Amino acid sequence: MIKVKTSIYISKDLWEKFRVYASKRGIEVSRLLEDIIRDEVLEDSLDSILLELAGVDIYEVDFEPIEVSGGIISDLVRVMRDEQSGSIPR
Repeated sequence: MIKVKTSIYISKDLWEKFRVYASKRGIEVSRLLEDIIRDEVLEDSLDSILLELAGVDIYEVDFEPIEVSGGIISDLVRVMRDEQSGSIPR
């Protein structure tokens, strides 16, 4: 794979947070940025394929959220939410 060097303009604070985020995960900044870009391009490609297969210009994911009230499920949902919030860079 041929690599290219590029320049981007980004907030200094955001860049520092991104570098720390990558460092904590033991991933090179370039590799992490490349993975993020690849994921975005793949998602866009999948969206296009879904639209083409469905024969529509736009699709919508439709679901009814459920209310959880107490018990084991509530504990599980709380743990999952805590895990997700801890993985979001700040």
